[in-house]
Amino acid sequence: MRLGEIIVNTCATLLLISIVAIVFLLFGEPLWPQRTARMVIILPVDRSTTAAIKNTHQPLPASFDVSIVPARPANH
Repeated sequence: MRLGEIIVNTCATLLLISIVAIVFLLFGEPLWPQRTARMVIILPVDRSTTAAIKNTHQPLPASFDVSIVPARPANH
């Protein structure tokens, strides 16, 4: 190759790179989409609004009749 061809090829390459750069700067779109994180903020639990205020459970009896309890199903 001659020196003139090397200079012309270098100028053509620089011109092509500058045109591509100008196009990207004008339209402003990145090649890949920008990654964004979706953050969820979990607030602390307020015990006064979530805890049971009254005891709604009935106390269990001290003893019960085993004869009225249904039999355990057989495993197959």
